[in-house]
Formats: sequence, C-alpha cells, structure tokens
Amino acid sequence: MPDIVVTVPRDVWSEWLDEGDLPGDPWTYQNHHFNLSGHVPPVVPGDRVYVVAHGRLRGYAPLVRIMAGRYWGPGDYEPTGFALVRRGGAVACTIDRPICGFPGWRYRDWMREEEVPFPAWRNEGVTD
Repeated sequence: MPDIVVTVPRDVWSEWLDEGDLPGDPWTYQNHHFNLSGHVPPVVPGDRVYVVAHGRLRGYAPLVRIMAGRYWGPGDYEPTGFALVRRGGAVACTIDRPICGFPGWRYRDWMREEEVPFPAWRNEGVTD
C-alpha cells in the first residue's frame, strides 16, 4: 500500500482546519480536495494521505478518489493539476521525529508501527 504524504503550508493552516471533517469530527457528508500539480501519485481509494504541518506529522485521511483538475470551491475549478479527495475518517497521529515541509507529495518513509496517537495535533508546535 503506497501511502503518501503532503504538506499544509504554515500560512494556510487555519484555513485548512476550517474545511472540517478533521480527526474526531463527525463526517459532514462533504468531500474535501487537496490540490496539487505535477504527476499523479500511484494511489487508490483507501490508501492513506498523511498530512505534515509546522514540521510534524499531524495525521492522515483515507483517500476517496483522485480528481483531474483542481477544485477550489463551488464554481471554482482549474483543469490543470489534480486533487486528492478526502472526507470523514481522519486520524490524528505523529511519529517521533520532525518532518520538514515540501512541495507536492512523497511516499511515507516510516513504518506504520512508529505512529502514535496525537491528541494535540491541531495546536502543538503551531506557530504563526
């Protein structure tokens, strides 16, 4: 299972949180899009998309699908790039080492057994 990792930039962290369907939240029956450019990763629905922010792994959400183009909101679509689509079911977890942010996506480079629950995922180590 080729799980992947993406980065939420510091300057959009609070906006990303506002999307909803985060760890511990009930599913709102909405899909959420993580927009990227470049080549599409070889992942399938059910694979994990891990999120890094502020130098730490924050958790993951199960991939629902990959959508061609980038979706920014109702009526706001770009035909270039692609979107990783998620919905409810996110899990807060981290590992015992920092992870620097990066553009695009990467493969997970740790063992799942290294993951530990991260109840303070939303705010711990978050700086403006």
